[in-house]
Amino acid sequence: MGGRSSSPLDKRQQQHLKGEVDTLLRNFLPCYRRQLTASVLRQISLELGAQEPSGCQLLRSKKLPRVREHRGPLTQLRGRPPRWQPSFCALRGDGRLEWFSRREDYESGGKPLGSTALTGYTVLTSQQEYLRILDALCPDPEGNSGDQAQEELDPFLDMPESFPLFLQHPFRRHLCFSAPTKEAQRSWKLALQGGIRLRDTVLQRSPAPAARAFLDAVRRYRQHQGHFGDDDVTLGSDAEVLTEVLMRELLPSLCVQTAPGLRGAGRARAWDWTELLDAIHATVLAGISTELRAFQPEKDELLVTLERTIRPDVDQMLRLRARVARRLRAVVQGPLELCLHQEVGAQLAWVTQTLLRTVGAALGAVRTLLAQGIDRLFRHLRGNPSGSRLRREVYSFGEMPWDPELMHMCYREAERNQGRLRELAKPFGFFGTRSLVLRVQDLAQQLMADASATFLQLADQCLTVALDCQQVVEQLEKVRGRVLKKFESDGNSAQRRFIREWLERIFLPFVLGQLEPRCRRELPEDERDILAGCGQVLTVDGIYEDVVRGLLLQKIDREFKRAFGTSEVFCTPDGFLDAPWDQEGADEEMEA
Repeated sequence: MGGRSSSPLDKRQQQHLKGEVDTLLRNFLPCYRRQLTASVLRQISLELGAQEPSGCQLLRSKKLPRVREHRGPLTQLRGRPPRWQPSFCALRGDGRLEWFSRREDYESGGKPLGSTALTGYTVLTSQQEYLRILDALCPDPEGNSGDQAQEELDPFLDMPESFPLFLQHPFRRHLCFSAPTKEAQRSWKLALQGGIRLRDTVLQRSPAPAARAFLDAVRRYRQHQGHFGDDDVTLGSDAEVLTEVLMRELLPSLCVQTAPGLRGAGRARAWDWTELLDAIHATVLAGISTELRAFQPEKDELLVTLERTIRPDVDQMLRLRARVARRLRAVVQGPLELCLHQEVGAQLAWVTQTLLRTVGAALGAVRTLLAQGIDRLFRHLRGNPSGSRLRREVYSFGEMPWDPELMHMCYREAERNQGRLRELAKPFGFFGTRSLVLRVQDLAQQLMADASATFLQLADQCLTVALDCQQVVEQLEKVRGRVLKKFESDGNSAQRRFIREWLERIFLPFVLGQLEPRCRRELPEDERDILAGCGQVLTVDGIYEDVVRGLLLQKIDREFKRAFGTSEVFCTPDGFLDAPWDQEGADEEMEA
C-alpha cells in the first residue's frame, strides 16, 4: 500500500484494506463461534450447579457508568497547514469528544467541526514529552533529521498558552489543545481521562457471557498466531478491539511500504503519518463494524440454538468433558508442574503482593473518600438541617462516583505501582498494565457507587418526619457504621476476586506458551469421534486449556492462603473452569 497522507485513501488502498478485514474475520469468527458455544455450556452448568449466595453486603447501584459532561473553550491545532485556532469543546457522557468553532454553534445544536471516541487515547500535559513521541514516530528513512524544517515556523512550539493537552493514539490522528489556565488544564485532563476509561473498559465491565466469549476468542485467535501474553489490545468495543488487532498486524508492512513515500521531514512528516494511520484506522473500523453487525443475527440465532441443544444433554457432555480432561491432565501435569515450580512459583508471591498493594491502596482511598462524604453531610445537617443547600449536598454525595476531581485520589493510588507492574513484561510477556490499572479504577468507582447508593437508601428507610435534628444525626451515624462495615466486607471480597482474576491473566498465557511446543493434545480415535459428535460444544483445545487453567488456579489459591491467611474457596463464574475433571484425585495436587 502506498499513498500520500494528504489525500484520502484511493480505491486500490481501500480494496486492499477490505481484503485484510475479510481475512481477519474469516479467521476470527470460527474462533468466536467456538467460544460462544463454550460460554453457553458454562452458563448452563453454573445454573444447574449448587447456587452460592453472592455474599455482597452493599446494594448494587442502578446507575450505569458514565462520564460527567465537560465543556469549555480551548485552542486547537487544526487545519492544513496546521495552526492554532480557537475551539469550543464538549466531552459527552458516552466518552466522545466534539469540537466546534464557536460556543454559539454548540449551544444551538450545530454540527461539530469534528468528533472522536476517546478509546485508546492517552492524555499528556508535557509538551516536551509529547514532542519526543512525535519526533520518534516516523523517522526519515534517508536519515534526514529535518533540522531545516524544524527551524521553520513550528506550530507545536508556537503554542498560544503554556497549558497544553495532547491526546496521543498509536493508530489515530493526534489531537492537540491548549487550555487558557492551569486550572482549566487540570479539569480537562481529569475529564478526558474519565472518557478514556469509560470507552476503554466497555467490554471488560460487561457481565454478558457473549462479552467474555469475545475476549476469549481474541486471545485464542492471537495465540494461534503465536502471540502468548496479555496486553492492551482488548480495550474498547468489539469492533475497536478487532481494529486494533488488525492495525498491529498491518503496521510493520505500512512502515516499510508506505512511510518512505511520505513527503516532508521532521514533525510535519510525523503529523502526516498520524493522519495516514487515522485514515486507515477509520476504514478498517468501518469495515469491521459493518461485518460484525451483519454477524449479529447469526450470533443471536446461534445462542438460541445452543441453549436448546445443550441443556437436555448437559450432564452427558460434562461427564465426557471430565473423562477427556483426565486424559489430557496425565499428559500435561509433568511439564506443567515443572513450569509452575520453576517459572511461576518464583514470582507468584511478589506479583500477588504487588497487586494487593495496588488494589488495597485504591480501595483504601475509596473508603476514606466515602467516610469524608458522609461526615460532610453530617456537618451540613447540624449546621443547616433543612433547605436547598442540604438537598444539594445529598445530590452531590450521590454523584461522588462520577466526580473526576473527587475520585482522582482513588484513581491516582491505582497508578502508583505501574512501574513495578511493567517489570512483568520481560519474564512473562505481560504488557497489559494499562488494562489492569483501568480495571482497578473501575472497581474503585463501582464500590463507591454501591456504597453511596446503600447509604442513601438505608438513610431514607430510617428517617421519618417525626425525628428531630439530633435524632436524625444519631440514626445516620448508625447507618454510617453499617455502610462502612458492608464496604469493608465487599471490598475485601472484590479485592481477592480481582487479584485472582489478574494472576490468571498474567500467568495463563505465559504457561500455555511454555507448554505449547512440548505437550501434544492427542486423544484415542474413539474419543475423538465422540467429541466430534458434540459439534463445537467440546473441543480438545478448549478442554486442554481448562485443565491448565484449573491447575494454575490451584497454585494461585495456595498462594492466597499464605497471603490472606484464609481457606476461602472461590465460587465465581470461573468455577466451571476451575475443576474441569472429576474431583477424584484432585487433592493429590502439586505442592510446589
